[in-house]
Amino acid sequence: MVHEAYIWDPLRRKSVRNTPEEAVRQWFISVLHQGMHIPEHMMGSEVSFRHGAKDYRADIVVYDRTARPLMLVECKRPEVTLDQAVVDQAIRYCNELEVKYIGITNGKKTFLFERTADGWQFMQNAPVWEDMIGGTERSDPGGLGD
Repeated sequence: MVHEAYIWDPLRRKSVRNTPEEAVRQWFISVLHQGMHIPEHMMGSEVSFRHGAKDYRADIVVYDRTARPLMLVECKRPEVTLDQAVVDQAIRYCNELEVKYIGITNGKKTFLFERTADGWQFMQNAPVWEDMIGGTERSDPGGLGD
């Protein structure tokens, strides 16, 4: 199997080093775009931002129509187990940033959560972008893996 040294990132519009985590990130960008119908121009990868006095870096950010962060996605290498500690870390991170959705993936497993009045709820089905920004009934575009 040939391992390419670089992979194209359509969000940054450049070739980036093809690390295991980067391969997962690029795969999930395609899931977001093709499966969840999120326009590429409404996403960013490797996004740095500040909240209060703290600096953050998100693997993928999905924005709403007003350019506010709507979803943050944490990408891990395939060999990283997505256990409760990883989920808790992502939730703590997102609680401060007031996003509505969290995605966590290692390319083998993907978990999506939605902020509700009762806290973060695991989502059985992936929403599509129009539903995410509109808060309407969700549909299942599939493609998230087991």
